[in-house]
Amino acid sequence: GVQRLAEGLGAGALPAVTVLSLGGTYVGDAGASAFAAALGHGALPRLNRLILSSTAIGDAGLMALAPALRRRPALKLLSLARNPLGDKGLAALVAPPLPAGAPPPAGVLTKLKELYLDHTQITDAGCSALASALDRGALPALKVFCLSDSPASIAAKAGVRAARDRLTCW
Repeated sequence: GVQRLAEGLGAGALPAVTVLSLGGTYVGDAGASAFAAALGHGALPRLNRLILSSTAIGDAGLMALAPALRRRPALKLLSLARNPLGDKGLAALVAPPLPAGAPPPAGVLTKLKELYLDHTQITDAGCSALASALDRGALPALKVFCLSDSPASIAAKAGVRAARDRLTCW
């Protein structure tokens, strides 16, 4: 269903939509890839809240979706909770691989205030990647980061909190 929906979203489709919740709908990695393609073609240009909780998106799906999400300047809330994604998906979202010597991209997810990744497979390695990205200035507006009930240790989660003043973490 999500793949069919995404195929129908062309450039400029649904220009007034600012909130999209597919929570509890099976999306999977294939649906996430199709949705990424629709976003990449200009669908949902004003999207600022995206809820993809409990949608069976894994690392491959988030890795496909990450570039399109990073090009959404208005995105303020992203919920990927209760999905089987892990460290590779998180790294693709917050710390994309760059060519040697390239500066970090400017303006990436600059308005994202809330990131929900609770009940995922993110470990200490993912927390370390996020803390590094925050130290480099990624996600400058981030205030809420939820990672409860994941394999990451309390110390790793504290490292994320320490990378950004006033960051609320669970």
